[in-house]
Amino acid sequence: MANLKEIRTRISSVQKTKQVTAAMKMVSAAKLKKAQDAIVQIRPYADKLHEILSHLTGSLIDSDDNLYGTERKAEKVLLVAITSNKGLCGAFNANVIKQVNVLAETTYAEQNQKGGLSVLCIGKQGYEILKKSLNVVGEHNHLYDDMNFENVSEIATSIMDEFVVEKYDKVELVYNQFKNAGVQILTTEQFLPVQQEEEENHVQSDYIFEPNKEEIVSELIPKSLKTQFFKAMLDSFASEHGARMTAMHKATDNASDLIQDLNLTYNKARQAAITNEILEIVSGANALAQ
Repeated sequence: MANLKEIRTRISSVQKTKQVTAAMKMVSAAKLKKAQDAIVQIRPYADKLHEILSHLTGSLIDSDDNLYGTERKAEKVLLVAITSNKGLCGAFNANVIKQVNVLAETTYAEQNQKGGLSVLCIGKQGYEILKKSLNVVGEHNHLYDDMNFENVSEIATSIMDEFVVEKYDKVELVYNQFKNAGVQILTTEQFLPVQQEEEENHVQSDYIFEPNKEEIVSELIPKSLKTQFFKAMLDSFASEHGARMTAMHKATDNASDLIQDLNLTYNKARQAAITNEILEIVSGANALAQ
């Protein structure tokens, strides 16, 4: 059994750790509220815009204006891994990293062997791990310093331009979709080419373009893709704080349980020490009495 000083030191250390985890939980809870409001507000708009985009792309089959819906053989694939800059958020980052590696070993194993698989990292946690095993072509870790639609749009525009010039034949997003503070859904979502709406007995829509088709296509489709990318970022951002809040809550509870166990151990050790001292005193008194 450890001596009293060691136990007291450990109790003090765990108490300080508990204070840190409790503070981090409160900070993440405050940030989660803001991030959750943002994703809840943009999700209906983004989903409806993506639905319109899917129908519109379907009406542009075999058209020269269908720049973002052109299906090509996926010889050059880009995976966008959206993680976080900070850790201490449970399996949030590990799930994304694992999914990217699984895709590289299964779905895109042939492209990976031929050097046709590339990874774009958003978040330091994913970048530090994935760069060791895959072809990471860039990182945008600074995005979390000031995440807004304009900054995210620049990255989305860059990816869209590279798809148009056929640098990549397919682009997929790998991120955590926010459900609630305790649940994040690992999602692999095709970003480019735009997937057409698949419905049973689907009737091809005949659109009337106003003012003209060229202007609608040049404005609506890029805007929809940027909004889709921004929604994925907001989903990941909200999921990060939800995961961190949950992890820190569990860590705080574990620290409380550990402190309770250490206090019990300390009291037992203190009682044993007192008992030994009493026995020594009684033994000494008996020795003098004889």
